Amino acid sequence: MERVLTVESLVTRFGTQVVHDGVSFSVDRGEVVALIGGSGSGKSVLLREIIGLVRPTAGRIELLGIDVWQSGPYEMDDLRSHFGVLFQDGALFSSLTVAENVAVPFVEHTALTRDLIAPLVGFKLAMVGLPPDAAAKFPAQLSGGMRKRAALARALALEPDLLFLDEPTSGLDPVGAREFYLLLRALSDSLGLTVFFLTHDLDMLVAIADRVIALSAGRVIADGPMDSVRASDDPWLQEYFASRA
Repeated sequence: MERVLTVESLVTRFGTQVVHDGVSFSVDRGEVVALIGGSGSGKSVLLREIIGLVRPTAGRIELLGIDVWQSGPYEMDDLRSHFGVLFQDGALFSSLTVAENVAVPFVEHTALTRDLIAPLVGFKLAMVGLPPDAAAKFPAQLSGGMRKRAALARALALEPDLLFLDEPTSGLDPVGAREFYLLLRALSDSLGLTVFFLTHDLDMLVAIADRVIALSAGRVIADGPMDSVRASDDPWLQEYFASRA
């Protein structure tokens, strides 16, 4: 299998607070991998380190063959065109329409004209299940589920090799959450996407994750298929799964 993400001996400190203390794992192309951990375990910080937004104290991160923290700005700009990110709140630009939001990656990373971008935007919106009339609306006019889909369309705009998602079902009702994560799995299977997502949603883990990585006390305490992680004798994992039984 081709390795698309490698995290080696990652250490993160903020002052005297140690967030990560030797975190290591890898992700292969085509996998759908979930990262779980309690509040304060550093999941979101880790994601931001992987995509080049927060510098770790020590360790190495290689993404799609590129050493993230040994790369120059031009190399990182090119790398960002090969992965998509859906942040917890969607991070849509409130002053732009949905179509304009989805067009941003095309404008930033390609030389396509707006006449060529427009049909591509329409295709991406249809891909995530949004109706055509959503394109002209502003994010504030959409439901939570529709905003998530619009943010997903933007993340998928450039047909990335790898998709990162931070708590993708947060703020959604159970029906909306299920529709969203099943859409993710269908897109992953049909497009050959590698997906790395952070979540507290046990239903999402069971439904779509090929593998689960668990963080606690700054370290990886479990890494494997759902059944093996669920069977772990780690106290935090036992409490996590028992509380959602």
